[in-house]
Amino acid sequence: MRTFTELQQKLVPDLLKIMQQRYFILQAVENFEPIGRRGLADHLNMTERYVRSEVDFLHKQALLDVTSKGMYISKEGKLVLEQLSGMMREIVGLSVLEKQIREKLKVRNVIIVPGNSDEYEWVKQEMGKACVTYLKKIVTTRSIIAVTGGTTMAAIADVMTPLNHRILFVPARGGVGEKAENQASSIVSQMAHKANGEYRQLFVPDPISESAYQTLIDEPMIRDVLEHIKGSNIVIHGIGDANTMAKRRKTSEETMRKLITNHAVSEAFGYYFNQDGAVVHKVRTVGLQLEDLSSIDHVIAVAGGTSKAEAIESYFKQGKSDLLITDEAAAEQILRGKSF
Repeated sequence: MRTFTELQQKLVPDLLKIMQQRYFILQAVENFEPIGRRGLADHLNMTERYVRSEVDFLHKQALLDVTSKGMYISKEGKLVLEQLSGMMREIVGLSVLEKQIREKLKVRNVIIVPGNSDEYEWVKQEMGKACVTYLKKIVTTRSIIAVTGGTTMAAIADVMTPLNHRILFVPARGGVGEKAENQASSIVSQMAHKANGEYRQLFVPDPISESAYQTLIDEPMIRDVLEHIKGSNIVIHGIGDANTMAKRRKTSEETMRKLITNHAVSEAFGYYFNQDGAVVHKVRTVGLQLEDLSSIDHVIAVAGGTSKAEAIESYFKQGKSDLLITDEAAAEQILRGKSF
């Protein structure tokens, strides 16, 4: 028997399209409040005229509050978002997509959010919200959460909320040469603040020479943080494009040639993988190593966007993570079978 949503799609497809667009408008306002109409139109790639009309409707329905500083989502609007989330997943076919990705990548669990994070920043925040919701199901009073760096991890920190336990957050590794706000130590600080937890920081470069590594791990403060990192039972990490990550690390020309010759596709934890998931290069990093993941209870990979599809598929060939949180665009690209 067809579901009610399937019947609606046949009889009144325009109604479902309008509902989906209004749902996305409410999502975007919640993510970026306070926000003006022009900013909202830019984020959603809609015309300002269309956004103005929809905002007026949502305001009349008491779902949005409009002030001189910008728009905010109302309590009623948040409730509508929450109640509609299940139906929206059915409308855009995300439940089916999740099952297909689970089977394709042979991963235990998959959560997919609508949209393309390459195009819209709010999609990263939706992936972040999905991660926070999942964390609330698995954390305990003794949980230690290790987090890597990157813009996706920073988006998770932006939407972090109290986890109802006094959690310890630690950086999974040292800092890659990037903006301070995207480094793991900065991200765990923000996460802990918003989650009412505690944190430790690890201010060491990534990558690092072998001689410097041996010196640093003997430092009492570094050793203490490393013990907490090794004791983590939850890991949240991104998946990088190999070429992009190599450039961020200011990799030597010789190593770049090695990565190209060996067809490196993805990167995680300082390891570079080819399209078959084999390690083709490893840089020395302080913190979690790939072999550590097998003893950790929950390993959560968060990555999205069409541009990450190839890297995601490559990384999951070696299957160290048990949950993938991604977006619709990456999932569809993976299923097209044209990632490689």
